[in-house]
Amino acid sequence: MQQRVISGQAQPAERQGERSLRPRHLSEINGQEKVVQNLQIALAASQARGEALDHILFYGPPGLGKTTLAHVIANEMGVHCKVTAGPVIERTGDLAAILTNLKKGDIFFIDEVHRLNRAVEEVLYPAMEDFALDIIVGKGPSARSIRLRLPRFTIIGATTRLALLTSPLRDRFGAIYRLDFYSLEAMEQIICRSAQILAVGIDEGGIQAIARRSRGTPRVANRLLKRVRDYAQVMADGVITDGVAQAAMRMLEVDDLGLDEFDRRVLRTIVEKFDGGPVGVTTIAAATSEEPDTIEDVYEPYLLQLGFLQRTPRGRVATRWAYEHLGLPYPEETAGAAVVQGTLWED
Repeated sequence: MQQRVISGQAQPAERQGERSLRPRHLSEINGQEKVVQNLQIALAASQARGEALDHILFYGPPGLGKTTLAHVIANEMGVHCKVTAGPVIERTGDLAAILTNLKKGDIFFIDEVHRLNRAVEEVLYPAMEDFALDIIVGKGPSARSIRLRLPRFTIIGATTRLALLTSPLRDRFGAIYRLDFYSLEAMEQIICRSAQILAVGIDEGGIQAIARRSRGTPRVANRLLKRVRDYAQVMADGVITDGVAQAAMRMLEVDDLGLDEFDRRVLRTIVEKFDGGPVGVTTIAAATSEEPDTIEDVYEPYLLQLGFLQRTPRGRVATRWAYEHLGLPYPEETAGAAVVQGTLWED
């Protein structure tokens, strides 16, 4: 899939820049008030008892700050944070090497935890529950099991697909938090803070123009801010105003709601090729030359949040707002068709 400027997925080349913009304390985080409040209580209680935090699982769309929260928690607790990803840990020996090097209270952050190898996951169960590592030494009849004691540490998992986590693994997390899309006010505060760190001149109009198109996602906001900064430096006087931001967004093909050409192509496919639906995800994927998982994980969440799509037992349906946004007439003869909401269709 071609890289999208408004995608919540992180690109390897921008990870270093992201780290410089990340908050280091809970007090610096704008948005996610309920999650932050619960974490403040958990951190204070753990520090008062002198214990490691309970295992934590963050889930939600990409780009909302799951990795950032893991680093903030480690910083607040004054411990180290070891970072890895589920697909990276291919063998049980890789996991054992990491766990045996952890110190008391350390944070072990696993991104994409739903993609852990099943054999690796089995080794993780006793490590999370009993802080012990069971290792098989030898082969055949002479093989024996050795249990190594581990210091009490904290695993923080992050996933965009909570349903793909196995029940035994999910149940071993003591606290599970969902991260939601950020409010417009929170996005404006995030952009203002990032502009100060990047030493970018920006006025209130510029902040609002970028915030409206950030899809409620800090990663998207920071990415757009950098692209608009480049445009302002080359095409304007270096200061981001409302007019400069809108001109830059037109070049990026990002509209007033934060939809890009990829999003609009999905909507147009449903509206123009399938008469507004219902149509299944696999059919949409085939018509747009995308993968079904990409449609569900990358495109759909924001389109559903805007109310442009509905999930029905028979497939996806484009709403009146989708037609209006595309500037197309809404077929009145289908306006009264019954749409069963809240039911997921599995293609």
